[in-house]
Amino acid sequence: MNLCDIRTVKKIMAEFGTGTKKAFGQNFLINADVPFNIAEESYSYHKSKNPILADGVIEIGPGIGSLTYELGSRYNKVVAIEIDKTLIPILEKTLGDFDNISVINDDFLKLDTNKLISDNFGEIPVSVCANLPYYITTPIIMKLLEESKVNGKNRLTSITVMVQKEVADRLSATEKDKDYGAITASINYYGTVKKLFDVGPDNFLPPPKVTSSVVRIELYDQPKYTVKSEKMLFDVIQGAFLQRRKTMLNSLSSHFSYISKERIGEIICQLGFDIAIRGERLSIGDFCRLADKFYDEKERKL
Repeated sequence: MNLCDIRTVKKIMAEFGTGTKKAFGQNFLINADVPFNIAEESYSYHKSKNPILADGVIEIGPGIGSLTYELGSRYNKVVAIEIDKTLIPILEKTLGDFDNISVINDDFLKLDTNKLISDNFGEIPVSVCANLPYYITTPIIMKLLEESKVNGKNRLTSITVMVQKEVADRLSATEKDKDYGAITASINYYGTVKKLFDVGPDNFLPPPKVTSSVVRIELYDQPKYTVKSEKMLFDVIQGAFLQRRKTMLNSLSSHFSYISKERIGEIICQLGFDIAIRGERLSIGDFCRLADKFYDEKERKL
């Protein structure tokens, strides 16, 4: 069964009396090369990090199973999370030949990521691979990054996802790039982002109005950066980008009311930055140093 053939897709939808749903951001792939390449990018990197171990992958939003099929052909175990209950019987049919694929009907954003990994994969290395709905891309990625650590060690090898090209440009930007922002800096704390390839609207049913891109977040096994408080780090990153047109001094002053603007200016200069610097000029390492200073300042005031 070719799950990317447009006639097959329409036939399956008609057979089960359903269709794509805008509420869930559904766009089904109709070019078989795309899921093949996404799965290959995910699996090849995963095996480069874990060459002799059994392997597992989590897929979020499998749709009718075109990417799931490719993942099941590579990984030892696939767990797919699908929020749309009308797609569950379709997936049972399209993936019926696989005994290494499990489908869970649930909202991924409401699941405990660590429990999901432990219950389904035990100790084997896990990756994430998905064609993410545009409207919840950032919440899903940040949830995965924040909830996948056990005793300080990341349970995930990588996150390979197809997202809106505009989002991919932000995720893969470096400091000084115009697309660099809070989400970029935050992800860089957990790993590095590699943009892999673009996917045009004509590869989907229905075709979206924008181009998509596939990116891979390659996660650090152990933390590369250390901070006194991760909460403070992400608070500082958020504050630095709240008012992009303003200097970081002004933006942070608006966000941290318990530290005087004069003191924030002193901290910025103590770290060797120009007083007029903007947030998009700081690397994640710079933000870690800044966050530690803010943490010390907060502790001093308690």
